Amino acid sequence: MLRMSKLADYSFIVMAQMARQPQTLWSVTALAEATTLPVPTVAKLMKRLAQNALVRAQRGAMGGYVLAYAPHAVSLAVILEAIDGPISLTACANSNERCHCAASWCAVRQNWGPINQTIRQYLNELYLADLAFERRMGEA
Repeated sequence: MLRMSKLADYSFIVMAQMARQPQTLWSVTALAEATTLPVPTVAKLMKRLAQNALVRAQRGAMGGYVLAYAPHAVSLAVILEAIDGPISLTACANSNERCHCAASWCAVRQNWGPINQTIRQYLNELYLADLAFERRMGEA
């Protein structure tokens, strides 16, 4: 089964909520209430999204988070990779991981790279705005 992590899934939910009100300074608590996600999960996500420059953090009593880019400028690939790392269906397709194939050669390894690239390219052509405003994927 091909599946992204729950944390990545939740990041799309949180960022889509933020995209609907892109100028709003969101507290972790407000985002948790709006999305019905647990506060600790939202806090963890916001920290990771800020580390990857997808949101900007403002400290202080009136602090919170705001999107760093317009919703139509952030691809789904960038969000997914910020949470889950490189898009890769298999370890051998990700140059950072070692393949654990038992054979000294693998007849399918050379094909995983183009497959991963196709998936990444498709996700690069879809944007946070597509999720936030419930557009059918691939439509303008």
